[in-house]
Amino acid sequence: MENKKIEQLQGKLIVSCQALPHEPLHSSFIMGRMALAAKEGGALGIRANTKEDIREIQSQVDLPVIGIVKRDYEDSKIYITPTIREVQELMEVKPEIIALDATSALRPGGLTLDDFFRQLKETYPDQLWMADCSTVEEALHADELGVDFIGTTLVGYTEQSKGDKIEANDFEILRKIIASAKHRVIAEGNIDTPEKVRRVIDLGAFSVVVGSIITRPQLITKRFAQALD
Repeated sequence: MENKKIEQLQGKLIVSCQALPHEPLHSSFIMGRMALAAKEGGALGIRANTKEDIREIQSQVDLPVIGIVKRDYEDSKIYITPTIREVQELMEVKPEIIALDATSALRPGGLTLDDFFRQLKETYPDQLWMADCSTVEEALHADELGVDFIGTTLVGYTEQSKGDKIEANDFEILRKIIASAKHRVIAEGNIDTPEKVRRVIDLGAFSVVVGSIITRPQLITKRFAQALD
């Protein structure tokens, strides 16, 4: 059944339903309804943050979930599912896929991605994983490690990818990853128009994640308001 749920994501839209504590829509109840609205609009998957939000989302929609936990640690720049603690929290609600930062930065406690992922595979051999990457090199390294899905989530958000844009040169970074990766590639990060969504799928992405432009009304409003400034 789970495989069928994952296969239904091919060529389809995943909507990221997240609101951090400082944001107006921060509430598991609201994220559950956001996921329901996304499903009504045609989304075939959801990406969500925290076990509380995921549990609520699972009560509202029967769609595959990419689960993460965003948490800051003083000794690391890694923010998305940084340690085994976050993975253990997510395993309480068992999202179909768990995503984690797969950039070159060291994890809390000085742990490398290689050692961390080895630990995850030994502890949870049946779980599917997604690597949130910021460069072609990071993506292909995660691919070599055997991460099930390779994501472009962090392009432009890290020191090593500063200034990079996922859509630059007709999605050149994405095209390079797709050309070389053995595992399925999920396009994510600043994909904010229907045209870009269509393009990344045409280029060979397995699926595409769209977030803020659908689920963060304060940012959507800002774009319209700025047009009048």
